[in-house]
Amino acid sequence: MLNFKKLPLPSHYDPEMVGEVWRVNYQERAADATDWSKQHAIPPAAADGRKIALLLIDLQNTFCIPGFELFVAGRSGSAAVEDNRRLCEFIYRNLRSITSIQVTLDTHRTMQIFHPVYLINAAGEHPAPLTMVSHDDVRQGRWRFNPLVGESLGVTAEQGQEQLLHYTRRLEEQGKYELTIWPYHAMLGGIGHALVAAVEEAVFFHTIARSTQPSITIKGEYPNTESYSAIGPEVLVGIDGQPIASKDVSFLQSVIDQDMLVVAGQAKSHCVASTLADLLEGILDYDPRLVQKIYLLEDCTSPVVVPGLVDFSDQADKVYREFAAAGMQVVRSVDPLEEWPEVEGLISPA
Repeated sequence: MLNFKKLPLPSHYDPEMVGEVWRVNYQERAADATDWSKQHAIPPAAADGRKIALLLIDLQNTFCIPGFELFVAGRSGSAAVEDNRRLCEFIYRNLRSITSIQVTLDTHRTMQIFHPVYLINAAGEHPAPLTMVSHDDVRQGRWRFNPLVGESLGVTAEQGQEQLLHYTRRLEEQGKYELTIWPYHAMLGGIGHALVAAVEEAVFFHTIARSTQPSITIKGEYPNTESYSAIGPEVLVGIDGQPIASKDVSFLQSVIDQDMLVVAGQAKSHCVASTLADLLEGILDYDPRLVQKIYLLEDCTSPVVVPGLVDFSDQADKVYREFAAAGMQVVRSVDPLEEWPEVEGLISPA
């Protein structure tokens, strides 16, 4: 059995503040974390015999705070807040066991293929948020490239239209979601782009207490493709057959280098699912046994649900069942780590 010792929650943590936006007092938290480390004899992460990485996908205000652009409400109406409460408590209680934390940040600018301004109809109107755009919609002219954004993107109206046709066709061929028009969100430099304060505070506390720098990955800036996955965008090749982006192999390396990779984030139906699917593909090509080293915190992630418009709950649950069938470990943050399934022959002794 794995041997882990849980810690109490530190006094600064307030679960009622997880759904709010506020400034983290870094200097106070640094002093608290230093004292906490001494009080509980927490060793530096470099001394860990068993290496456990925690991957946090897109835990930003835009997805996790009620009232923001793409708050992941789930079917409960407050899912992302509930998820992050459990996640913060998981980090604090398992501080001595978590070796490293990796954070991804969805990062966008105004003129991107999934934002309303990129498309227009015959009347010059932009699609409403959550409009699904199929290849046939583009081919039939129901939606087309907005020529007014062409100059900023460095393309002609004809090139933009060809790219839109190519992109929606590739999505269809690959069996991916249709092009979804999202509200403007996770805008670079905006408050929605920032990490949820309570999660940021927990990550910072871990950094000081365990003397280990978190890894931060920016994703989503390619203008002509959606980028749900932290490993690579939905479409990698442009209309000329040349690459428009590449996959980030460092995530596969993180699984190779760690004994356990624990995953949480938003949204379960999109960025989390896509990241895990890309990660699974890379692992199966490298060493299928490594799939067992991935642990999915199912109570720290939720699907996109907008009542009356879209509900991706069933699709997300189906994908998670497929991940489990492939060998990933589906676990709960509230369960003691020693009760999580072990991976024979792939986990180093503590």
